[in-house]
Amino acid sequence: MQAKYISVFLLFICASLVAQNKLSEKNLDKKLIGLQEATQTVGFSVAIVKDNEVIYSKGFGYKDLEQQLRADENTLFAIGSTSKAFTTALLGIMEDEKGLKFTDSPKKYLPELAFYNDQLNNTITILDMVSHRTGIPRHDISWYLFPTKSKDSLLARVKYHEPFTGIREQWYYNNFMYLAQGLITEKLTGKSWENNIRERFFKPLKMLNSNVTIEELKSHSNSAKGYALDNFETNKLLPYYNIAAISPAGSINSSAKEMANWLKIWLNEGKLDAVQVVPKSYIEKAINPLMLVGGGIADKQFPAQHLNSYGYGWFTSSYKGHYRLEHGGNIDGFTANVSFFPTDKIGIVVLANQDGSALPTLVRNAIADELLNLKETDWIRYYNEKINEVKKQQKEKKKKEEESKVAHTTPTHSLAEFTGKYTHKGYGTLTVEVKNDSLWANFTREKAYLKHTHYDVFKPFMLSDNKVDTDDLGFNFNFQTNDLGDIEAVRLKLEPTLEALVFTRIPDAAAVSKETLRTYVGSYLLSGTELKVSLKGENLLLLVPGQPEYTLIPIKENEFSIKGLSGYKAAFKDENLILHQPNGVFTATKK
Repeated sequence: MQAKYISVFLLFICASLVAQNKLSEKNLDKKLIGLQEATQTVGFSVAIVKDNEVIYSKGFGYKDLEQQLRADENTLFAIGSTSKAFTTALLGIMEDEKGLKFTDSPKKYLPELAFYNDQLNNTITILDMVSHRTGIPRHDISWYLFPTKSKDSLLARVKYHEPFTGIREQWYYNNFMYLAQGLITEKLTGKSWENNIRERFFKPLKMLNSNVTIEELKSHSNSAKGYALDNFETNKLLPYYNIAAISPAGSINSSAKEMANWLKIWLNEGKLDAVQVVPKSYIEKAINPLMLVGGGIADKQFPAQHLNSYGYGWFTSSYKGHYRLEHGGNIDGFTANVSFFPTDKIGIVVLANQDGSALPTLVRNAIADELLNLKETDWIRYYNEKINEVKKQQKEKKKKEEESKVAHTTPTHSLAEFTGKYTHKGYGTLTVEVKNDSLWANFTREKAYLKHTHYDVFKPFMLSDNKVDTDDLGFNFNFQTNDLGDIEAVRLKLEPTLEALVFTRIPDAAAVSKETLRTYVGSYLLSGTELKVSLKGENLLLLVPGQPEYTLIPIKENEFSIKGLSGYKAAFKDENLILHQPNGVFTATKK
């Protein structure tokens, strides 16, 4: 009789739990749809893991707005920087299999890696790169507007990336340091980072549709398109961004359902079912913080979210009294958030196809509030307050920019004199050209219209679908002159923690016939000193006694810049060689 009552009681409990789960799921759906509407997100997918089970997975909205195709839990999204934990976990495997130590210098594995100065070269460890505490700022424009397919050539730019503070003094995000981690794994395995991700994670985690390239994402039958909320009003389609060589920092494309398997190993000592995917010792270490982020409290409105830190490819903090690891991801048209609560054995993944969206973070928090039985925050109200603040700040910024403009000024030179190539070893080369009576800047990836602000200052606006964007790139082109008054460089304020970076101008070479160049060949006398001009191949050369031979680069038919000498120019007129120098103009007569 007692057993019968126990059976009935257990049956009642199970039935109650089922009803509660249904009610809870319905309630959660309603909350998530409300957040989607508030943020005007086109589509997103969610998966929730509890212990070793997926207890919720669902898609909302559209993966393709134009075709009205619905997103589901299997839809592929670009997950951006949530890829970083994969990259560092590869090093955790290398620690177990190849003897790598996180306290090693990265130069032990990448001898070609060079930093800005000797202190960085002699001090930085792999752990410093993992935890973003090298003192080197982001320099993201280097890979974003000047992409390359070569990881090695991209890494070589780090030598010219100036730090803003000392090592381990301040946390500052840096994608290049994750490129370096990916290359360390390549050196140790003899395989590309991409193939290591496929073999070490996608295969054992049964992430059969996940991939690491834009080409694979485009070709998949269930992939999302990316969008941006233009002026907080209308979602516009964005082209996919090929992250190219910076891939170890954020090139994975996956679905909420498959990312749930990734979270399972973090909740189960590195195992998926019986397969040890990542060493248990690494999981135990990697859930700990390494470097405090900012002041430790991200938002004064939530004092229970404190000790914000960064660890092994994860942000760590206390969320309303519960220990949480999480990481966001943003790449053109997509935003992601992947999180887990190790002591509560809960994991949450949210993937959205909206650029710079708050939705993944809001959805994660709403789910956590419900699953952990926490006091609920009105996240829609919170979002609206933040958006109003952003709108206010943007309005004030535009007002200040308008007020700072100096009216009725014009450039100091004709537009043609601004043209040419501008180069920086830590970034690459951009080209400035005149088209339709306007200046345009051509980056490796994009083209921008340069709108005159005042004097020799121009503001760049991207060209998208043959239309100029209404929002600028966030920095100015400030052209600089040399002592002769010629345009010699452009200053770009690309890093808020550093002075503006100087891109040196290489003027466009004028087309001068060989016959004309031959007329300039000969000896010229300057105060008893003989200067010799010769022709070698297509190049005119100038030899001054006691100095190296200089190449003359034609900028006009009879005017030349002197390669390697800023502020120096040579001109040929009436059988004379006229040298323009910072200390004066000197005329040499042809013998």
